[in-house]
Amino acid sequence: MREESCIVQTSLGSLQGIRSNDVIQFRGVPYTEAPEGEFRFSRARPVAAWTGVRDAGSHGLIAPQPPSPLRQAIGEASEPPQGEDCLSLTISTPAVDREKRPVVVWVHGGHYMTGAGSLDWYDGAELSKEGKLVTVGVNYRLGAFGYLHYPGVSDGTMGISDILAALEWAQDHIVQFGGDPDRVTIMGQSAGAHAIMCLLAMRKARGLFQRAILQSAPASLAPLSEAKALENGSRLLEILNVNQRDPQAITAQLNALSTTQILQASGKLAQEIARFGQIVLPFMPVVDSLSTADRFIEMTATGAGEAGIDLIMGTNREEANIILGNIKSLDPAVVNERFVALTGEEGAIDRYRWRRPGGSTIDLVSDLTTDYTFLLPTLKLAESVHKAGSRTWVYQFDWAPLGSPFKACHGIELPFIFGNFEAYKDVPILHGADPEVAVGLTAAIRRAWIGFIQTGNPGVAIPWPAYEPVQRQTMRYASIIGAAGDLAGINHRYQI
Repeated sequence: MREESCIVQTSLGSLQGIRSNDVIQFRGVPYTEAPEGEFRFSRARPVAAWTGVRDAGSHGLIAPQPPSPLRQAIGEASEPPQGEDCLSLTISTPAVDREKRPVVVWVHGGHYMTGAGSLDWYDGAELSKEGKLVTVGVNYRLGAFGYLHYPGVSDGTMGISDILAALEWAQDHIVQFGGDPDRVTIMGQSAGAHAIMCLLAMRKARGLFQRAILQSAPASLAPLSEAKALENGSRLLEILNVNQRDPQAITAQLNALSTTQILQASGKLAQEIARFGQIVLPFMPVVDSLSTADRFIEMTATGAGEAGIDLIMGTNREEANIILGNIKSLDPAVVNERFVALTGEEGAIDRYRWRRPGGSTIDLVSDLTTDYTFLLPTLKLAESVHKAGSRTWVYQFDWAPLGSPFKACHGIELPFIFGNFEAYKDVPILHGADPEVAVGLTAAIRRAWIGFIQTGNPGVAIPWPAYEPVQRQTMRYASIIGAAGDLAGINHRYQI
């Protein structure tokens, strides 16, 4: 494949990218100053201009992170080098001109602990080429580096401030890359979708994007309260043997530690707080005013309504299969306790058993976790957005390779969005996929996403009605695609 260099001039300096296969890509583009040294736990700071032509032909560092806890299902991504100078963008565009194309900003997932917008899984070249879009992948701080909360050290919003800074950078500079700052869609999956919910609830994010796509948002996980985040932060410092009796010296002690030491301590903390059948994150955005699930959903919807932001949102049929895949045996008493805790009803497990004939206990726990972490709170958010005056289109991704133990699990929709199946060739959740079905499903879902990004309407190829609380029209992506009312079935049996 022939590659050519291409130079674009911004107000910060010149960038030299690479033209390949009718798309120009700029990699490792800094959007803030590096959060290193004394700025390790500071909020994002504006990037300084540079002289000469900056090489943007290679990806930059990714945020310091441990191996993904989901690697048994998703495999291992290529292993780019890690480092704290990680705040960079990957920009793909059909042309460097003044055409002002729609822009989509991608916020990756990974439990707020792993991932990067620059991974091959999320390469935006195909999306840019097919949709005539400018795509922007964001690398932001993760784990304790992004969300440690400790008074006088950090406020637990560094990662969110990074994403805000990336959006502000796009407002100021994306026109030089052929993009329109007034037509920005922000798109994220998992923790990335959760971060977008936080942004929708924040007034300082108003005007930075006009549409949003939330894929598999764990909407039941409210941002941490300051009290809970401080509890986690204090325990991390204990594990790291940081002296907390001298507040003046805490920052200096933390800044003297290596990234490896902080990652290892974070892993120990994550193990300590882990709970059966639950997603419990040691580090995530800290927003006291959003620290209950009901309040989080309400303020996300209110923000969308006030800003006039329409959304696509949806979940996968067996989200939690990817999380529970390593469990071999379960204590029936513990399982029943978890069902009662979430549903509030004795015997709820029997209804789940009726829904999935022949399903194992792990299958039933997966269904329960999927419903109460992803599906039901997403539908509650859709109804709240409708009441707030914005439109939303809801989907459920039901397809999986025949016989796959992972079924339609968390993250399986991603290659269909980006069209990067070569990057996913070793991913276990896709093993056994029928290539013809995959190609057709990719075409359908990408047309919908691109239609929404371009025009605000995802029903450009297959009719897709906006979601309304009475009919609950949901687009089903499977071997047969189409919209249906109250698709999930369970919705009428549980209050959402």
